[in-house]
Amino acid sequence: MFFSSSAFIPTFALLLSLPLLFLLDPGILPPRHPISLPDELDDLSLFHRATALPDHQYYRQPLFPTSRSRLGSTNPTPKIAFLFLTNSDLHFAPLWEKFFSNSNPNQYTIYIHADPTVKINTPGGIFEDRFIASKETHRGTATLISAARRLLATAMLDDVTNLYFALISQHCIPLHSFKFVYRTLFKDPKPMQLAQLFQFQHLNQPFPDLPYQSFIEILSNESILSDRYNARGKNVMMPEVPFDQFRFGSQFFILTRQHAVVVLRDRRLWRKFRLPCINKEPCYPEEHYFPTLLSMEDPKGCTHYTLTRVNWTNSVNGHPHTYRPPEVSPDLIYKLRQSTFTNPYLFARKFSPDCLKPLLDIADKVLLRATGQRSSPPKKKSFIVGKFNIVAD
Repeated sequence: MFFSSSAFIPTFALLLSLPLLFLLDPGILPPRHPISLPDELDDLSLFHRATALPDHQYYRQPLFPTSRSRLGSTNPTPKIAFLFLTNSDLHFAPLWEKFFSNSNPNQYTIYIHADPTVKINTPGGIFEDRFIASKETHRGTATLISAARRLLATAMLDDVTNLYFALISQHCIPLHSFKFVYRTLFKDPKPMQLAQLFQFQHLNQPFPDLPYQSFIEILSNESILSDRYNARGKNVMMPEVPFDQFRFGSQFFILTRQHAVVVLRDRRLWRKFRLPCINKEPCYPEEHYFPTLLSMEDPKGCTHYTLTRVNWTNSVNGHPHTYRPPEVSPDLIYKLRQSTFTNPYLFARKFSPDCLKPLLDIADKVLLRATGQRSSPPKKKSFIVGKFNIVAD
């Protein structure tokens, strides 16, 4: 039966108005960038393999040909896994090359998650063949959580001697030499303590009472918490995540291996955090998932502060201050190292790509200086000659 002309006109007008309605109120559109079922299943398979009960034969074949696992060694060397999360070129690759150049190659591994929808140039060198199987990422969505978990899982599966996992962005720079970073994290490990760390592979064991903590920011009194908590809808996070246990913190962390296991084995909180936000404002789930999960599971095993320095002065659209070449100086590096916590900051962001040259210019004498590692500018000595006060550099 055909519509009459009188009924057709308002129907046609309504159809024409829909695009305009979506434009004026994008909140009525379906949430953007949901995580697809195939991607979810791929990740679950990877996470399950990475957290399986320890089987030394299982770990003997590394995922990467350049992996340097020493599983058969009587005293294996613990490593730091550097996890680069990027959606653009690694502009500071030459600086990171210098950072790793004077280090023991048995003390670190590198993994890169690069958005496959973006054309990224491979920097080569130490970054050659370090790109992992990656998926699309979008700012302010749970895809960034998935990418970080993917990096953790790949690093755990690739090398059982990866005991610390440092998440790094393409805008991050090191503030100290590799030796300084390594000693800060592992201090002076005793053989028995390391043996316990290597043995901890699954949640059936209690958290070992060791002097190693995860360096992750965990805040609970931020004014943004209420809006972020309800970004998916009122009470949607319940009952898994009560508001009084909802936490906030920097997405850039350094996790111990046992906490990486906690993150990869989690399904309960992930079911909530993976839900897209319906709030028009971004909800940045990557700034809440990791602090909330670890605060609920093992708060004493976390420092509650990060070792990556960020300047939120005059932030724009949720982005921190971006340092430009004229700002790069030894004094800036000394300032960025300073911390009110037990340890100085080890990394800093956010730097524009054109900062590479001025950073390289001060790399050897300041940034990556192997000795001294001052957190503040060197004090100048003064002495009196006649009636003049002479200041020596």
